[in-house]
Amino acid sequence: MIDPRLHIIGKRLENIKNIIAVSGGKGGIGKSTVVSVLALCMANNGYRTGLLDLDLSGPSTHIILGADGIYPDEDKGLIPPEIHGIKYMSIIYFAGNNPSPLRGADISNIIIELLTITIWGQLDVLILDMPPGISDSILDVIRLIKKMNFLVVTIPSKVAIGVMKKELKILTELNLPVMGILENMRIKESPLLSDMINDTDIPILGSIYLDHTIENATGYIDKLTETDFYKHLDKIFNARIKDKL
Repeated sequence: MIDPRLHIIGKRLENIKNIIAVSGGKGGIGKSTVVSVLALCMANNGYRTGLLDLDLSGPSTHIILGADGIYPDEDKGLIPPEIHGIKYMSIIYFAGNNPSPLRGADISNIIIELLTITIWGQLDVLILDMPPGISDSILDVIRLIKKMNFLVVTIPSKVAIGVMKKELKILTELNLPVMGILENMRIKESPLLSDMINDTDIPILGSIYLDHTIENATGYIDKLTETDFYKHLDKIFNARIKDKL
């Protein structure tokens, strides 16, 4: 039997112009910080922006954005709350801060449910914070969402870039569009990333230098938008990403 929710998902997403799935081969690369700050950059540049945290095992964008105490409204589905100009949805609205030890069918069901019940309305861009690697979660999202671009995050590490290349290979084999690679936590000029991906045609969109102030700014939007991290990412967005939307 076909799950009737699958038809509803298409309806929920039909008024969204662009869907960007932000992924990365490994954990600990600052992907959720990139997602949160990129959403802020887009909203502050006048784009109607949504953020869906699909990192079911370790959701953290709500901490970065300081989203505590803000909840969806219910009206024939869930209307995401607006946080700093961003429409926001996450599993934390259902699980709170409790751990979510999920497996296989449970993961698929939660992703389907989130996509089914969330009423996004008109958006210029919806950003998905994906879990690390190529897991059941990512494969489910690929199956359920037909129109999205991948934005891949890595750090200047041979291990991280090596794992990222495996992810890029899978995305390429599945004929999924990849808009480019963002290098996070750069410390110094280095050809490591460009050298390691010179056998692909995926562009490097830019590098975000390591910013030691980002931790103290987490959860405080006024401080976050004053960080070099935000300024670097905003520059990359305006120079290399917005033309792809």
